[in-house]
Amino acid sequence: MVNPMFHADRAPQRHVEAYQQVPDPKPPHRQDTDAYWDDKIAEVMRDQFGIKPKVNTYSYRTPYPPAYDLIPLPNRYKVPDFTKFSRQDDTSTMEHVNRFIIQCGEADNRDELRVRLFLSSLSGSAFTWFISLPPNSLITWADLEKQFHKYFFSGVHEKKITDLVRLKQHNDESVESFVQRLREVKNKCYSLILDDRQLADLAFQGLLPHITDKYASQEFESLSHLVQRISDQDIKPFEPKRAWNKKVSFVDEAASSDSNEEPVIGLAEWVKNKKPMSCPFGHKKPEKFAFDITKADRIFDFLLQEGQIKLSPNHVIPSAEELKKIKYCKWHNATSHSTNECKVFRQ
Repeated sequence: MVNPMFHADRAPQRHVEAYQQVPDPKPPHRQDTDAYWDDKIAEVMRDQFGIKPKVNTYSYRTPYPPAYDLIPLPNRYKVPDFTKFSRQDDTSTMEHVNRFIIQCGEADNRDELRVRLFLSSLSGSAFTWFISLPPNSLITWADLEKQFHKYFFSGVHEKKITDLVRLKQHNDESVESFVQRLREVKNKCYSLILDDRQLADLAFQGLLPHITDKYASQEFESLSHLVQRISDQDIKPFEPKRAWNKKVSFVDEAASSDSNEEPVIGLAEWVKNKKPMSCPFGHKKPEKFAFDITKADRIFDFLLQEGQIKLSPNHVIPSAEELKKIKYCKWHNATSHSTNECKVFRQ
């Protein structure tokens, strides 16, 4: 039996309207749910146990763009065990950067991979410095290298050309050992650029005098060439001149032992507190020059500027700052005397 109050045409319409008024259920957002339960747990811990939850206030973000981490490494590339820089030893920033580039291997072809892998070569305070850099502060390898040198570079251990000029061969030192010692100092001259001939010339100037006199007319293309040419020769060890003795004594044993004559003993010495006298056999006059010999250094600069003097390709005159407190002859490119004292240049 059909209810007279029910109209067949309107019933479905009323159900549709009622259905449309009910909003569709939406699942809660995952982050909102997590935040809700985090707050609930924190509230229970605080009210029932008096424990304040630890709040994580720091999250690491790379100082380079996050997209760098998505760049694939070369095929079959294995991240090497990089030498670590921690600023705890005498390793310079220049040395570490060059060693890192060599160890990168195939990954060295892209700036992005260099920047990304550099963190693996740091430890200690250097590692902390890298992860503390602002996000996106390192875009290129040049940016990273510049900031790394600026923060950690120290010129205390850097050598200069004056350190090379001061090196001298010891009396009991072989040429090969001296050259190796010079190489080690040159490796610490990070800002100094010398070609093979210039370096060989510096090494030659530091050899013992009797060696430089013997090979003064020869030229050396490199340190290896110098060692090969000189070490193969019979070089006698350098013997410094004996100090002149004030007293001289001798015994004449020429007489026969059968002779009854006593051996002749001679003894001579300078008489003290006597005025000097001129030797009657010496009449050499001192050399006279038509210029002021105390200005020989400035005269050299003038002649060089006017093209009257030409330097060899391996002859580099150090700056005035580098030559402080040391003698230097611009003519001989040596530190045994100054230009003002150079008799050869005067003549």
